[in-house]
Amino acid sequence: MSSEKREYAPINPPERILMAPGPCNLHPAVQRAAIAPLMGHMDPVLFQIMDDTVDLLRYAFQTENGLTLVFPGTGGAGMSGSFMNVVEPGDRVVVGVGGVFAGRMVDVASRLGADVKVVETPWGTAVDPEAMRQAIRQHQPKVVAVVHGETSTGVEQPLAEIGQIAHEHGALYLVDTVATLGGVDVPVDKLDIDVCYSGSQKCLGAPPGLAPVTFSERAVEVMRNRKTKTLDWYLDASMLEKYWNKERVYHHTAPVLMIYTLREALRIVYEEGLEARFTRHRRCAEALVAGLQAMGLKLFADPAVRLVSVTSVVVPEGVDDGKVRAGLLNEYGIEIAGGLGAYRGKMWRIGVMGYSAQPKNILLLLAALETMLRRQGFKVPDGAGVAAAEMVLG
Repeated sequence: MSSEKREYAPINPPERILMAPGPCNLHPAVQRAAIAPLMGHMDPVLFQIMDDTVDLLRYAFQTENGLTLVFPGTGGAGMSGSFMNVVEPGDRVVVGVGGVFAGRMVDVASRLGADVKVVETPWGTAVDPEAMRQAIRQHQPKVVAVVHGETSTGVEQPLAEIGQIAHEHGALYLVDTVATLGGVDVPVDKLDIDVCYSGSQKCLGAPPGLAPVTFSERAVEVMRNRKTKTLDWYLDASMLEKYWNKERVYHHTAPVLMIYTLREALRIVYEEGLEARFTRHRRCAEALVAGLQAMGLKLFADPAVRLVSVTSVVVPEGVDDGKVRAGLLNEYGIEIAGGLGAYRGKMWRIGVMGYSAQPKNILLLLAALETMLRRQGFKVPDGAGVAAAEMVLG
């Protein structure tokens, strides 16, 4: 190594308008929580904050589940931990797959030694409940899993019928709500979901790094009757529960500042109210869709199952995906995402999430996108996108 000392300037990241499928911008109160004084992970004051967080998570999940807590890690930890706690080697799992994140479910369950059966649907469509019924009847799985909001496609998977079919055959129902909790209705108890996980950084409006999860009594009973230990110590819910409940048994050095921010974000969700929050997200999404269509752009997802929190857009022929997104970022400070997998370079994915779900952001994005498209020769009616969105917003 060179003995010459380098100079490192203090970090000073630029401000962005975050309109990719997560993370979203932080409410000022959440931002302030991130710089609150650090305390130890066994401090009684932190325990009260943790209790508040669990109460508020039950509100967001619309559940009375006793086992509701937070996995230390991103939504991916939520996925891994959720499967790991209810799946043992040799268990059969049926997964409805219509995008990247449902595909990750298959990978996670397979790594646990599960016998995974896949029910596929074309990208942009929802998994067919009848196809799931046939697979569940044939394979008699222990777990049935779907993604509620598939951010790779912009599809919202209807949940009720598949859950009913799963329970008719004695299976647990496991649902990914990383892209929906806090912005789209997720009534866990009403839908009788057994394992439901999410992520802190999307519609809930906290920074990335925590994964809320809730387990039904049915799922807890399965966990109690395991024949083997969970394959990972860190995400063992039976151990984490003892830290998050009144026992306060030390498990790991908790990400204290992250817990502050999640608790504050959940407080804001509570104060806004779920119905008002769902309405705000839906109104912004409808304005975005109206604006994009008025500009002559084609949307990707089936309109009948279009996800509120992520809108998927087909990149027009002859338009350079990378140049458009780079222009939005560098000239306007707006971040949107490109396509994944086979749709890389062919799709834009626009998030309408949390604090970023504001009319002013929708209007600015549409105006900026019009400029980027015109620059590449795509004919856009002058101001059509903004005008159409304003009609929806009123």
